[in-house]
Amino acid sequence: MSERVAVEFTVEPFTDGEPGRHVTAAVEAVQAHGVQVDFGPFGSMFWTTIESVPVIVKDLVTAAYANGATHVNVHLARDDS
Repeated sequence: MSERVAVEFTVEPFTDGEPGRHVTAAVEAVQAHGVQVDFGPFGSMFWTTIESVPVIVKDLVTAAYANGATHVNVHLARDDS
């Protein structure tokens, strides 16, 4: 069985209650891989396999910057359960 990884990310600039295209495009890029994103007001997260992390994160970052992001923060945590 493949190891699961939690991926948390934030895309800036941040505007409370009004995520811009730089944010929504990043979320859509992840969802295009068939992955559900838990979209939050201060950050978002999703679960995926360790093997798919590089491709999904590349697409997330590419979409964010192509749509005006100034900063993208990504945090990975292995599922220890």
